[in-house]
Amino acid sequence: MKTQYSGWRKSSHSTPDSECVEVGRSPRGTIGVRDTKQDGTGPILDFSPQEWATLIKTIRSADH
Repeated sequence: MKTQYSGWRKSSHSTPDSECVEVGRSPRGTIGVRDTKQDGTGPILDFSPQEWATLIKTIRSADH
């Protein structure tokens, strides 16, 4: 079964015409991440809420 996501939103760090990612949420609470260049047809990385929090924390710590 393919997980359905809703509420897709583009990252505020994406550039207008390229290098864009979108984030959506599934009914079971997982977070999906996809590349906007695939027009919604490409693969989706699926993260648990805990995995997502760790990823965001790691990315933010690398920005400093």
